[in-house]
Amino acid sequence: MKDRLAKRIGDREVVVGVLGMGYVGLPLAHAFVEAGVRVVGFDTDPAKVEALNRGETYLRHLGESLVRSMRETGRFEAASDFARLGEVDAVLLCVPTPLDPHLQPDLSFVERSSEAVAAALRPGQLVVLESTTWPGTTREVVLPRLAARGVEVFVAYSPEREDPGRAVSTRSVPKLVGGLDDAAGDLAEALYALAFEEVVRVSSAEVAEAAKLLENVYRAVNIALVNEMKTVLTEMGVDVWEVIGAASTKPFGFQPFYPGPGLGGHCIPIDPFYLTWRAREFGQDTRFIELAGQINHAMPRYVVNRTAWALNEHGKAVRGARVLVLGLAYKRDVDDCRESPSFEIIEMLRELGARVEYNDPLIPEAPRVRRHDLGMRSVSVAPEDVARYDAVIVVTDHSSYEWETIVPAARLLIDTRNVTGALRPRPPNVVMA
Repeated sequence: MKDRLAKRIGDREVVVGVLGMGYVGLPLAHAFVEAGVRVVGFDTDPAKVEALNRGETYLRHLGESLVRSMRETGRFEAASDFARLGEVDAVLLCVPTPLDPHLQPDLSFVERSSEAVAAALRPGQLVVLESTTWPGTTREVVLPRLAARGVEVFVAYSPEREDPGRAVSTRSVPKLVGGLDDAAGDLAEALYALAFEEVVRVSSAEVAEAAKLLENVYRAVNIALVNEMKTVLTEMGVDVWEVIGAASTKPFGFQPFYPGPGLGGHCIPIDPFYLTWRAREFGQDTRFIELAGQINHAMPRYVVNRTAWALNEHGKAVRGARVLVLGLAYKRDVDDCRESPSFEIIEMLRELGARVEYNDPLIPEAPRVRRHDLGMRSVSVAPEDVARYDAVIVVTDHSSYEWETIVPAARLLIDTRNVTGALRPRPPNVVMA
């Protein structure tokens, strides 16, 4: 079985199925198609499948031509019929791993996708989980569902490392691979070597799972550090952004991280909790990681408090104030608003009686997300419109925003992204948060 699949991989005759055509699965499928591999992209959303087969890219940061170019090769098609999973040689699971309302891991997508694969499983297939999760998920959650079929199958883990909006190709990012056994590791390593410039083999799936968590915990902890520094230094009248710039001149022992209005995206706000949850099963506390989570999750409240203080300084109460939030996406120049702090900031201001609107050039209508359903549409940011608001809060610093017109037009501008950092001194209508 192994030799047959290894030969198909070596001859580039392997057919890859990517389950989940979202922020991870679509770029991954593209990397394999570019490498000359036939790919079938699976998704439960028929609208996505239809769009893909029409050659349409629904993730704007990937560029309009990405799917069209994939379709033109004749090596890519999308499908919603999971029975077709039996047609492919390798299945790569790229499904969400969110948290439930109690901040516990929700593996329902992993479980259902594993069961869908198992239902169509044929002997000799390779199944790789890419979703971020706690160490042991591949062996304890995925494998039993596949093994129940009683056929020989190879199982591995290879964490996704997508960073939406970052101008780096998927294939240029080193790919970690860990198998549940040597045979699975060998096959997964060979498969990914077709599409990635560098494949890094580790000793087990558990090592690869833990490495992914460490990458995101590292970022979460350091962002929490600068967020805490921001709140302290702001009270002291010291510009934290200038401080970070000064510290960054040290050529060793320091890496800059930057504060913000809160964490967003699928990784940093969520993944550390997978480790803290798993650690408790082994009687271990993750105090450092949990403290970082508390600090980062408190930042939207900090922004709202700073806004209330600034309005008060200008003789205006929050209740009844007109507030414009700039940016619904969680980061610059993407249309991804998963876990975006903008939603919390808007909800909190509404609870305080403010009349809130938002603008995001990439998100014309606020979608329903895990914990929020704002029911809002993007409004204009023409200078004459900006001038009508009592406060403007910069949450996402999209490059399309014309700060040279927005900043002077605003009566009061709450800057959480240092978009006014080049202005010295900062205009009197600017408050840092």
